[in-house]
Amino acid sequence: MPLRLDAGAPGFAEAFAGLVADVRASAGDVAADVRAIIARVAGEGDAAVAELTERFDGVDLDAQGWEIGPAELDAALHGLSPELRAALDLAAARIRAFHLRQMPAGNDATDAVGVRTGVRWTPVDAAGLYVPGGRAAYPSSVLMNAIPAVVAGVRDLIMVTPTPGGEANPLVLAAARLAGVSRVFRIGGAQAVAALALGTGRIPKVDVITGPGNAWVAEAKRQLYGTVGIDMIAGPSEVVILSDGMNDPAWLAADLLAQAEHDPVAQSILITTSEVEADAVMAAVEAALPALSTEAVARASWERYGAIITVEALQDAVPLLNLLAAEHAQLMIEDPEPIFAQLRHAGSVFLGRHTPEAVGDYLAGPNHVLPTGRRARFASGLSVVDFMKRTTFLDCSAEGLAAIGPAGALLADTEGLPAHAASIRLRMGNG
Repeated sequence: MPLRLDAGAPGFAEAFAGLVADVRASAGDVAADVRAIIARVAGEGDAAVAELTERFDGVDLDAQGWEIGPAELDAALHGLSPELRAALDLAAARIRAFHLRQMPAGNDATDAVGVRTGVRWTPVDAAGLYVPGGRAAYPSSVLMNAIPAVVAGVRDLIMVTPTPGGEANPLVLAAARLAGVSRVFRIGGAQAVAALALGTGRIPKVDVITGPGNAWVAEAKRQLYGTVGIDMIAGPSEVVILSDGMNDPAWLAADLLAQAEHDPVAQSILITTSEVEADAVMAAVEAALPALSTEAVARASWERYGAIITVEALQDAVPLLNLLAAEHAQLMIEDPEPIFAQLRHAGSVFLGRHTPEAVGDYLAGPNHVLPTGRRARFASGLSVVDFMKRTTFLDCSAEGLAAIGPAGALLADTEGLPAHAASIRLRMGNG
């Protein structure tokens, strides 16, 4: 059964601390397996990728083809029903518009002594996009990862996606074509991440890798960070909903289950000011579960990791929300703005009764690639800047160097670095 907590009851602090600290992860330590896979790809290149793909996905890359070509992508896009094509077009347009507003502006200024300083933003040359082929094979994930890269100006966007048994998800391929992906390879797993990070004969080396995946994919990204940039180390999805006791229990149940059906280790938490509502939502969840095709996954998540917490007042929920630092925070209350103003840690916030997290998953605009596992304390969701670098620049006139150089040379002397001091003083003619 899901955890029930009352913020006013004895022992609440300890029980809540346990909830915050709980690590939700698939069983097994995959680090050693991933390390071995990376070493194989580094040493054997395409041969390792081909052998591992045949072993794990049952695909002979040399026979079936490593790459899914433009014609197949076009066919997938043109094969959509008019309604689905319109939905994808709407999602792509809204996601693109939101991320265009994220484009950072550089700056360039010359100060009073004649020293020019500034910042210039430039995109990476190539980015890799990992798209799962199993439970999480979602076209929305393609749009959310590819469009920010395209908006940022990335020249080459390389997508990898496993095709178990040789079957590619046509919706994923259609979304790739719509979003502007450059090339698509039918590989997955840690070997695909390694191939993108290191480069092989067939797979281009990229500068940044983004996209969700299983434990092996996440661990490969962790181990290869530094060789390549990554978006984040993602874990199981999560939502925390704050309710004022005035919501339809069926709405709350649907929102909780929308998160739970992602994964058996996803987490759905309700914080409410009403014990009556808490009981009603428990009943509504039980009533809704049998109707879901995803019942087994959603039930496992809800019963193992779900929680309902009652608080005396909405204000009492603020410290709890900040400690949970959730990937998604829904403020289903009459006036969410005062609570929102105090919410310091959340991946994305959904304001009001008519803003379900699920609409954010698809087409509202903000990115759905968000920090999980309480990492919203220090991390942010995917954005255009994840595909860009910030370069500072400095331009000293002779007058400018004369104004600031003596202090710089003195600091160099103080640090015991005479060549630093000389490089400044020589230009001022007093070396």
